[in-house]
Amino acid sequence: MDREFEGVLFEWRGPAPFHFVAVPEDVADDLREIAPLVSYGWGMVPARVSTGSSSWETALWPKDGGYVVPVRDRFRRAERLEVGRPVTLRVEVGPGGP
Repeated sequence: MDREFEGVLFEWRGPAPFHFVAVPEDVADDLREIAPLVSYGWGMVPARVSTGSSSWETALWPKDGGYVVPVRDRFRRAERLEVGRPVTLRVEVGPGGP
């Protein structure tokens, strides 16, 4: 399953700050359908994510009935992504773990 979508980068402040983009509801609906086939546990959905010239392997995290995409600082900085600003992500979901 490959999808491209736009979302707003947000920061979760915990013991260490993390940055995420929420998956739009229509894409999350599709993910819920295939998650049992590809998840390696805890509802995590393995994927390759890309934006601009950067791409990385990660897992989409289940959150509040939907999913969020973690955005590593290395790629956030390389692509000059800012909290509160829209970002276009391409997500390629596949089996296995990140």
